[in-house]
Amino acid sequence: MSGRREIATGASEDRLQRLIRERLEPGSDKRRIDERIWDLFGEDWCVMFTDLSGFSRQVAEFGIIHFLQTMHESERILLPVIEDHDGILLKVEGDSFLVIFRNARKALQCAIAMQRTVAAYDADKSDEEKVLLCVGLGYGRMLRIGDADVYGAEVNAASKLGEDRAKAWEILVTGAVKERCAEDAGLGFEGLSEPPAGCTEAFRVSYRL
Repeated sequence: MSGRREIATGASEDRLQRLIRERLEPGSDKRRIDERIWDLFGEDWCVMFTDLSGFSRQVAEFGIIHFLQTMHESERILLPVIEDHDGILLKVEGDSFLVIFRNARKALQCAIAMQRTVAAYDADKSDEEKVLLCVGLGYGRMLRIGDADVYGAEVNAASKLGEDRAKAWEILVTGAVKERCAEDAGLGFEGLSEPPAGCTEAFRVSYRL
């Protein structure tokens, strides 16, 4: 099964690279090539970026073994939650996850479930062993390259929200996510004064922990 996934991902990357090289040729019809790229790889997804609050400081203070322990524990407790909500994990880089969902409401439900899972895990932990999760979500048309990566304006916005702007326990979403989840019971949305590049609006989600 893993071999089939690698072949599919590699084929997608090879096709994209060929089209990019064609686009770079003098006199190329960039509009036609761009249409081909979007036809091949353009899909609607909800994208999630996670980060661990204060992680770099803790690594510096407690060392690399602390880094490995925290990464192990965050994957152990959070990956099953992602699977339960039909998320597809594309990447784990350091203390960050990149996950995609077909359904924006499931993605937000997953983010809340992840925060609740972390809260239960942290209940009896010392401060240095706690997992403090930050989440950013975006939704829209993006380029999905196999199971390797996604690219697009909402991807960039979600990355900024989850990895740069969100604090511990926060779930930040773009306006496109809010539009699809605003009627869900028990949720509130507080507008951010400066949305990141890639979206015109961004919100902090109010939820019951």
